[in-house]
Amino acid sequence: MDIKAVTGDQLVDKLNSLGMKSSRPTSEGSFDYIEEKADSMDTPINPTISISTTEQWEKQLMKDPKNRLALTALAQHGKNVLTQRSAQIKDTQNFNVKISLEGAPITNQKSSGRCWLFAATNVFRVAIMRRYNLKEFELSQCYLFYWDKLEKANWFLEQVLDTVEEPLDGRLVQTLLTSPVGDGGQWDMVANLVEKYGLVPQSHYPDTYNAQNSSGMSSLITTKLREDALELRRLAKETSDARGSLGSVKDKMLREIHLILTVMLGPPPSPNAEMTWEYYDKDDRFHSLATTPLQFAGELSSKASVQSNSGVDVHEVFSLVNDPRNDYGSLLSVSRLGNIVGMRGVRYVNVEMTTMKKACIAMLKADIPIFFGSDVGKFSNSQSGIMDTDLIDYELGFNIRLGLSKAQRLMTGESAMTHAMVLTAVHLDKDGEPVRWRVQNSWGEGAGTKGWFVMSDKWMDQFVYQAVVDPKFVSKDIRDILNKEPKM
Repeated sequence: MDIKAVTGDQLVDKLNSLGMKSSRPTSEGSFDYIEEKADSMDTPINPTISISTTEQWEKQLMKDPKNRLALTALAQHGKNVLTQRSAQIKDTQNFNVKISLEGAPITNQKSSGRCWLFAATNVFRVAIMRRYNLKEFELSQCYLFYWDKLEKANWFLEQVLDTVEEPLDGRLVQTLLTSPVGDGGQWDMVANLVEKYGLVPQSHYPDTYNAQNSSGMSSLITTKLREDALELRRLAKETSDARGSLGSVKDKMLREIHLILTVMLGPPPSPNAEMTWEYYDKDDRFHSLATTPLQFAGELSSKASVQSNSGVDVHEVFSLVNDPRNDYGSLLSVSRLGNIVGMRGVRYVNVEMTTMKKACIAMLKADIPIFFGSDVGKFSNSQSGIMDTDLIDYELGFNIRLGLSKAQRLMTGESAMTHAMVLTAVHLDKDGEPVRWRVQNSWGEGAGTKGWFVMSDKWMDQFVYQAVVDPKFVSKDIRDILNKEPKM
């Protein structure tokens, strides 16, 4: 066999035939923590790496034909050669519980970190599409992006004033300086934006180049704010009443950020200014609606919108999280994380995955889409749109097993909530247990199946951390946790 000429699948078959077929268990607990004993517990630790030792390791490694084949396969194809066809076959886009209106078109956040804004507006638009009988519709993510950047700049400067007595090189201030106006955000932060600024159709504030390619703008604003932080700290230490005397200084700093945003994204609609939205419904009938961004967002809570959205007010939903580092049944928050001063903070009700999934299934059965957060880069393939813990077999190629638990991955920084998407369907087995989930992503139609991804239930257990749910789909005990004092 000419190894250089074979396909990735043929290489996998050859690796399997040479005895490297994965022995990883296929049970639901296959990602449980694995504690393996060292080869010997009676040898001293060598603090350095010996060249002769590495040469011996290499000699032993290359004696084995399966390692030589793995070298050829991985050098030509990367880790995708370890993709398991069994996962690709079973992770289909077929579901027996699916919402009737998923929302269209597939959106594309391009080269930006706006996934949370796309996921949130993709949830909001379903209620709007039902309310106005639309075939396709997209809200302006750029509109929320603009105001979020400005509000985060203000939030950051307020944190600077609040930490003047903290050492500049201390952990707290250095953490604040790391990312003053990052693209990312949380559900409570988008809820704040919608409450203060409202919503507009994308046609009224479309993306610009800098919205779709945000790194340059964010870098400039970050540099400016770091300079402002040093100046604000210096001036604050020279006065006994910083908040009473530095208002004009701070306003000037914010005005400069406003200038950058306006020049790079364009002037946004005013939240209270009337706009005229003209559209065709799915029956091709023309309509014209005079409203303001705040009134347009307020429609999501109107009686007609709530009725058309299965009785759900999208302004009332809240976040469930699964964080096994902390006690279940607790209210969690993150100190100094937010975007709009004086509005709601970031809160999560920590629950077991069974509770989260039960609420998600109930919402999908009620015809409601779900905003959720996950670590999308783990055991996933953006081209096929598959997220499955069985997708990539590292043991096949490297003879190693990855055995960290979900809590251990969080504690070591191996995993985190990195991406927000939308659930629109689930496939249940004969006992009513979830098998796989349908996911609407915001990476355009070129990713996955025309923009749609599929997530195995085992992947959900391991790499999904958040689901935003309506209160009526969880028990009173869960709802009451919102009244507790949050743990930071």
